[in-house]
Amino acid sequence: MTGTTYVVRLDGREMGDTDAVFLQFYDRLKLPDYFGWNWNALFDCLRDLHWLPAEHYVLVIEAADEILPGDPAGQRLLFGTLVRAGRRWSRTRRSDGIDLSRLVIVMTCAAASVPDLRQHLRACWDAEGDG
Repeated sequence: MTGTTYVVRLDGREMGDTDAVFLQFYDRLKLPDYFGWNWNALFDCLRDLHWLPAEHYVLVIEAADEILPGDPAGQRLLFGTLVRAGRRWSRTRRSDGIDLSRLVIVMTCAAASVPDLRQHLRACWDAEGDG
């Protein structure tokens, strides 16, 4: 990876509800004031990131297994949003042929939670399809 990399750390332990999820992303990624505090707005911001000039972006989400406890629908929405944003970055190319910046998302969790988190992420990946 060459060029400037913007790294941000988010904490799943601090994402107990949807508002807390949006607040973490808003604060840590310095989302613009027009951020709409909903899943579509989060996706729109994650697919652009123009206010953070860098060639690469790395989101480290610690304790990802603790995000939105008791809200599996909310977890699916968040993980699906991250999958869609990651796919958007991975295949976007400017009109002049230059690849746009890459977005990498790293999730950590307790070792005992790895199988469940992996299964949940795989389901979100599959649900989002190739689009």
